[in-house]
Amino acid sequence: MRRFVIGQAKNLIDQTRRPRPRPRPHHNNIRLLSPLASDPIPVSSSRFFSDMTGSDSSSSLPVTIDSINPNVLKCEYAVRGEIVNIAQKLQDDLKINKDAYPFDEIIYCNIGNPQSLSQQPITFFREVLALCSHTALLDRDETHALFSADSIARAWKILDQIPGKATGAYSHSQGIKGLRDAIAAGIEARDGFPADPNDIFMTDGASPGVHMMMQLLISSEKDGILCPIPQYPLYSASIALHGGSLVPYYLDEASGWGLEISELKKQLEDAKSKGITVRALAVINPGNPTGQVLSEENQRDIVDFCKKEGLVLLADEVYQENVYVPDKKFHSFKKVARSMGYGEKDISIVSFQSISKGYYGECGKRGGYMEVTGFTSDVREQIYKVASVNLCSNISGQILASLVMSPPKPGDESYESYIAEKEGILSSMARRAKTLEEALNKLEGITCNRAEGAMYLFPCINLPQKAIAAAEAAKTAPDTFYCKRLLNATGIVLVPGSGFRQVPGTWHFRCTILPQEDKIPAIVNRLTEFHKSFMDEFRD
Repeated sequence: MRRFVIGQAKNLIDQTRRPRPRPRPHHNNIRLLSPLASDPIPVSSSRFFSDMTGSDSSSSLPVTIDSINPNVLKCEYAVRGEIVNIAQKLQDDLKINKDAYPFDEIIYCNIGNPQSLSQQPITFFREVLALCSHTALLDRDETHALFSADSIARAWKILDQIPGKATGAYSHSQGIKGLRDAIAAGIEARDGFPADPNDIFMTDGASPGVHMMMQLLISSEKDGILCPIPQYPLYSASIALHGGSLVPYYLDEASGWGLEISELKKQLEDAKSKGITVRALAVINPGNPTGQVLSEENQRDIVDFCKKEGLVLLADEVYQENVYVPDKKFHSFKKVARSMGYGEKDISIVSFQSISKGYYGECGKRGGYMEVTGFTSDVREQIYKVASVNLCSNISGQILASLVMSPPKPGDESYESYIAEKEGILSSMARRAKTLEEALNKLEGITCNRAEGAMYLFPCINLPQKAIAAAEAAKTAPDTFYCKRLLNATGIVLVPGSGFRQVPGTWHFRCTILPQEDKIPAIVNRLTEFHKSFMDEFRD
């Protein structure tokens, strides 16, 4: 049982921390106001809808919109796109004109950013990180009253693996060897198959790993990457930035966002007919934005497809901890391939993991890794070279990535509290997902598949023709039109499905399940009231 000695704690804090600015007050209340559907943005705020991408044609500066890399212009990232920009402007204006809006705060349901919505970090992880970051704490007797024995022991172990015990120093370009050892051991424990720390490349979140692989695989627009549609826009953006071609394969919404091998074959042949060489298949499991969890049988078919067609399997597995239904279980693609008898020389697999998701939600610490298997030594040298250009990933993120894959074990002092925190977060996410799913399916014209995993719902919305016509008149996509109206009326920020791509003629939006559980009923009420008013306004 950990002891907390108040007097010692105060003395320790006074001795070890510098004065810091007072934090701004945070308000968690949601105020439901009506009418919701047609309240206009105040005149003073109309500037928020001005064109934020236009350029000043009178400028004599050397860089213009016409002279920059055209691949940058092709790149889009809707998760932080137009609607989010508008929301951020509204949030600033709320501080000044709080009575001018039918809501008192902006609720960001657009991005998987748990701690921004009040999810608390895992205590053991933060204790170890604090001790590693401020090593003076380890030399104080009071520390044993404030920190668990296993967090102190883990911090010493990690520091012993860092040259100079300095978390502010560069590391090996692949990451600190001892931390990669811990990650490899965690992968091996998860999968039941060997993992090599030399296959681990530590990254600042999963995104840099995806970019590195696109750099490696794409040499021209004739190089294609098979990507799921709907897809997480990191993939379309990264492919565009590196000058390649996105080859879409459509997930089957009617079967719970199923991935059909016949669809992969069809799109592969279509790409070949256009002179595109498909280099890799990207699979997101559990799905983003769709939330499905692939069956092991389906994964086996995918592995066989990649083996037969000679494709690199890019396995985005950052939501591996986020599975909410008892009839589904996460299996890594490497585990599936090894269980099928495929070894290193048979198939190339790159698995991506991040500390931003799961139950830990450490988005701002920017930690993650990719496990690279099935590549020749000369190609691996080139991957290492690309990693070296970035020097190394940040050390705090590396530490947290190792902790995620090697958390407290039974018998450790922190184990029971760690398990309670983990299970509390995941069970709450499951309840939130179910509540939102049920509420969405009660709304006119909306159907929403079961959220099996990840952090999102991706409902389909059957919009009236009058709403579609109004969107066309406003020169915007119908689902974007709907999400703008929702933001204006309720302060809720969603991402339109067109930002993820979708079957032509269908409309969706992505909603996170991350607002705290006590806020979900009010969000449901806001959304329900808005949707009813919107449908009544545009009813055919």
